[in-house]
Amino acid sequence: MQKPVKIVTIGGGSSYTPELVEGFIKRYDSLPVSELWLVDIPEGEEKLQIVGNLAKRMVEKAGVPMKVHCTLDRKEALREADFVTTQFRVGLLEARAKDERIPLKYGVIGQETNGPGGLFKGLRTIPVILDIVKDIEQLCPDAWLINFTNPAGMVTEAVLRHTSFRKVVGLCNVPIGMRMGAAKLLGVSPDRIAVDFAGLNHMVFGLDVYLDGQSVLKEVIEKLVSPDEGMTMKNIADLGWEPEFIKALGVLPCPYHRYYYQTEKMLEEEKKSAAEKGTRAEVVKQLEKELFELYKDPGLSIKPPQLEKRGGAYYSDAACSLIDSIYNDKGDIQPVNTMNNGAIASIPADSAVEINCIITKSGPKPIAIGDLPVAVRGLVQQIKSFERVACEAAVERDYHRALLAMTINPLVPSDAKAKAILDEMLDAHGLSDFTKPAQMKNEVIS
Repeated sequence: MQKPVKIVTIGGGSSYTPELVEGFIKRYDSLPVSELWLVDIPEGEEKLQIVGNLAKRMVEKAGVPMKVHCTLDRKEALREADFVTTQFRVGLLEARAKDERIPLKYGVIGQETNGPGGLFKGLRTIPVILDIVKDIEQLCPDAWLINFTNPAGMVTEAVLRHTSFRKVVGLCNVPIGMRMGAAKLLGVSPDRIAVDFAGLNHMVFGLDVYLDGQSVLKEVIEKLVSPDEGMTMKNIADLGWEPEFIKALGVLPCPYHRYYYQTEKMLEEEKKSAAEKGTRAEVVKQLEKELFELYKDPGLSIKPPQLEKRGGAYYSDAACSLIDSIYNDKGDIQPVNTMNNGAIASIPADSAVEINCIITKSGPKPIAIGDLPVAVRGLVQQIKSFERVACEAAVERDYHRALLAMTINPLVPSDAKAKAILDEMLDAHGLSDFTKPAQMKNEVIS
C-alpha cells in the first residue's frame, strides 16, 4: 500500500490553485494525496477562503479521500510535509504594476521577469524563499520544494547558491507551451512531440524537435516564421519573427526571446498596450477579479475553462506531473530548473539551468547536451551573470550589487539609466534596506 502524501502549497490563494487541485485529483491512484494544505498571508485571506472552498467542492465531487486545509500559519502547515509547492507574489499585483510601468518611463522594457522588473521581483522574492527553506529544513527536512514562483530560475539559483538545501526544483510552463505550440504547428497530438530543451528559465531554447522520434526542427521553424502561424503566450505579444534570422539561428526560441531579439518592437508594443489597456498587471487584476467571482459560485466544482486566459496555464499540471514522477521514481523526462552539474558546458556546474532531466525519487538528473550553439551561448551566459549578481544583491541587500545587476542586464542600455531606474524603483517599492550611498565628492589631492 502506498504511503499517503502530504502537500503544502504556499500561495494557496492563487487563481492557479484549482488547476493544481485538478491535477492531484486525476492522479490520485498513483499519487495518493491525503492532505493538501493551502497557505497564504493575511492580505490574501479572502482569496484563500474562496479558493479553499472551491478546492473542497472539487475534491468532494471527485470522491477522493483528500483533506483540504486552509491556514495563515505556514509553520503549522509544513510539519512533516512530503512536498512543498510555492506560487506566491511578494507585493501582490500592485508591485508587479510598478515593475512594468516605471522602466517604460526610461524607454526600457517593463516586464515581470525580464530586465528591471525581473530584478526587482527577485529582490523581493528571494529573501522570502530563503525563509521558507529555513522552515522546511526545520519542520520537514525530507520534503521536496517545487517552486514555480517567478523569477523561477533566479529563485532556484538563490536556493542552490545561498543555502545547503538541495531538494529544490524550479518549474515553468514555457517548455510545455513550446512543446504544445510545436504540436499545433504540425497539426499533431502533443504526446507525439518531444523537444530537447536547454538554457535558463525564460531563456530556454529547443535545440531539436522530434515527431515520433524523428527530428522535425526545420519543419517547425519553417512553420513558426510563416505569416499565418506563430507561437507565444497570453502575456507576450506575437509580433512575428524575421524569418531569415530564425532560420539562421537554427534552434527554437521561447516566447520571451522576443524581448532580446525584438527589443524596440516589444518596447513600442508595451508602451501602446500600457496606454490603451494598462500594464499586464492591471489586465491580470481584472482577469483575477472575474475568476474569483466564478470561484465564489457554490455550484462550481471544477476548474473553470476561463483560467486559461490567466497566462500561466499548465504550471500546476506540470507541478503535479513532477511530484508524481518523483514520488513514483518514474524515470521519465521533464524540463525543469535544477543544478547544472556539467550538463551545459559553458554554465557553471553549481548554477541553476533549465534543461531536460530524468526524474527519479532522488530528484532530477540533467541530461548533458555538451554546449549550447555559439549563436545563443553568449546571451545565455550574460543572463546567468545577471541572475548570479542579482541573487547576491537580494541576499546581501547590497545597493552596488543591485546596480551592477541592473546594468549588466542586456535590456538596460546604460549605467546612467540603470541607476535612475534602480533608485526610482527602490523608492517605489519601499526597499529602504538597500541603502543608497552618499554622493561622492571629487576631492583634489595636493
